[in-house]
Amino acid sequence: MAKKKFYVVWEGLKPGVYTSWTDCQLQTKGVEGAKYKSFDTKEEAERALASSPYQYIGKQAKAKPKALPANISTECLAVDAACSGNPGPMEYRGVYLRTNEEIFHFGPTLGTNNIGEFLAIVHGLALLKQKKLTMPIYSDSKTAISWVKNKKCKTLLTRDAQTEELFQLIERAENWLKKNSYSTKIIKWETQEWGEIPADFGRK
Repeated sequence: MAKKKFYVVWEGLKPGVYTSWTDCQLQTKGVEGAKYKSFDTKEEAERALASSPYQYIGKQAKAKPKALPANISTECLAVDAACSGNPGPMEYRGVYLRTNEEIFHFGPTLGTNNIGEFLAIVHGLALLKQKKLTMPIYSDSKTAISWVKNKKCKTLLTRDAQTEELFQLIERAENWLKKNSYSTKIIKWETQEWGEIPADFGRK
């Protein structure tokens, strides 16, 4: 049986503590700048609601970035995903390393981190091919890179009414991989050596 979660919405249609992801999503989906996070207990959630969201999400006090190796060009795309819970609210994005500009962003929607990482890579591949751009894609997920190479998202997430939209995106991504060739290099981002990937959401 899945462990009960409590969802804090700091910024959304109606801030408060919600007891289901569906209710949380109703308050945040499509709301620009929405801020929310899941907690294991009602007490934790209520304390968090009374505090600043930045104490819990999107913290600015990250570790100082490590120096990148000389052979890594900033002419590349870095992708990453974030998920509060497993499954839980998931989103992903792509960042152009040279300028740190966010090139694309999707979510939140119910999913898992691995699915988000997979979709982010495929989104990046499709975008680069469409724009006829030649640059590598960096991802810190071995699992997602493997799924892309095998052209199959091997998730164990249950397909139901809540995840149907997500599974349609997965099928679209898998079909794109099967029907398209690409020369883009997909490279593993070495977090231990280089620090957090530039597309990181800062929720650790």
